[in-house]
Amino acid sequence: MRLRINFKCNTFVESNLMTKKVVGIAMGGYSSEREISLESGNTVYKVVSQTHWECFKILVDKNFLTVIDSRENHYPINPKNFTFKRDHKTVHFDVVFNAVHGTPGEDGLLAEILEQHHIPHTSCDQKTAALTFNKRDCLEKVKKWEVPLAKSFTFDQGDNLDVETIVNKVGLPCFVKPNRSGSSYGIVKVYEQKDLKEAVDTALKEDHQLIIEAALVGKEISVGAYVLNGEVVILPITEIISENDFFDYDAKYNGKSKEITPARLDPTTEEEVHKNVKKLFKKFGLLGVCRSEFIIVEGIPHLLEVNTIPGFTPASLIPQQLSAAGIELVDFFESLLEEAMKKTTNLEI
Repeated sequence: MRLRINFKCNTFVESNLMTKKVVGIAMGGYSSEREISLESGNTVYKVVSQTHWECFKILVDKNFLTVIDSRENHYPINPKNFTFKRDHKTVHFDVVFNAVHGTPGEDGLLAEILEQHHIPHTSCDQKTAALTFNKRDCLEKVKKWEVPLAKSFTFDQGDNLDVETIVNKVGLPCFVKPNRSGSSYGIVKVYEQKDLKEAVDTALKEDHQLIIEAALVGKEISVGAYVLNGEVVILPITEIISENDFFDYDAKYNGKSKEITPARLDPTTEEEVHKNVKKLFKKFGLLGVCRSEFIIVEGIPHLLEVNTIPGFTPASLIPQQLSAAGIELVDFFESLLEEAMKKTTNLEI
């Protein structure tokens, strides 16, 4: 059961008597990425709490939202106006830092709630989030913008599995991926046609929609970028060398990969990557910080996916890229919150 809240309400909200702006750091969610989101959210909370903001955690669960303060006191959020009571006062959020990976943070459900209450947040808007979270819809859009992609095939639960047709379309090896998931949950690399059915069954445990893609051979890179003062700022690119068969969950979070920042790219290829990332930000209307994954095949960057809520765990790539750029986490989080409150819509690229 997904979070569904009735927003039609004209309840009067008491003035916030705190002198600091109130920021809620949303974390949790109800996908396989919940634990990673909690780790990311707690990183943000620890850093931002030391600044001039009044910080609260917002724990997101299927049917309710809970606010947690610095003393671990819990307060339920009023679903009618997205406020909570503390010390007999009604507290309203000035801004929300969205650190919810997967649903409902990355697919736009949380953004929809916040936007209907006119609460600024650090992620992109509901429509953009929903579109980019759906890999198939996202890549279909990107194809029209002449950004190179891997050959792909779509499959839904209940469809007839014609393995010969799939292999003829995408070749072997190939990747079977859940259409709407992150952190490599449910992804299987298939080398032989006979293993395709088992891979499909595995991926269907994460999502009833799948995308099956050709396995591109080349250098894998991850590109973080964010909006600052209306401009797209691209962070130093990370080159990924996985100890495993691909950059799976174990490689991402259990140290089974070598990550080189900045990536070893020639100037021409790096310029092409930058051009594509800026195009994605402009065309999709991305806001906040996003991370795009590419495979460089014979000097040509092929897009794998766009991640609009990247992680902030110690193993995550964005903190590594920020470090390479000489940017402190505290300054970066500050800039994301300040930018969110500007509600920037026009990007200069």
